[in-house]
Amino acid sequence: MKEFEPVIVAFCCHYCAYTAADMAGTMRLSYPPNVKIIKVPCTGKVGGVHIMRALEKGADGVIVAGCLEGDCHFKDGNVKAAKRVSYVQKLLDEIGMGPERVEMVTLSAGMGERFARIAAEFTESVRALGPNPVKEAPAGRARAAAASS
Repeated sequence: MKEFEPVIVAFCCHYCAYTAADMAGTMRLSYPPNVKIIKVPCTGKVGGVHIMRALEKGADGVIVAGCLEGDCHFKDGNVKAAKRVSYVQKLLDEIGMGPERVEMVTLSAGMGERFARIAAEFTESVRALGPNPVKEAPAGRARAAAASS
């Protein structure tokens, strides 16, 4: 049996976290290829609905990666994002999915090594949790489509 490979979605701010991920690549540091990066202008634009939608669409874990606190290019976007992540974690705990599937991290543009380490560690922790219990199964989507027509 093949080992479970989690799908991780990483919402990365353009100025710091995305640049840190790019630096990890430039430095030829490896991190799991199952980390799918979505570049956003600022993590302050990542709402709880975006995180929940990523989980609904099949992500096993979500990282929201922003600028270091106090260094946000949009003043306090990373602080707003941290509050939203905390809220989503509480929701996930209440519904029994576990808050560990979502994490907020802060990085500067020069932290390529830290980005690679975070991506690897988060992937391992999600692997230990197992597959996302609410992943849409293909048969479930087909039934839902049939029911709506």
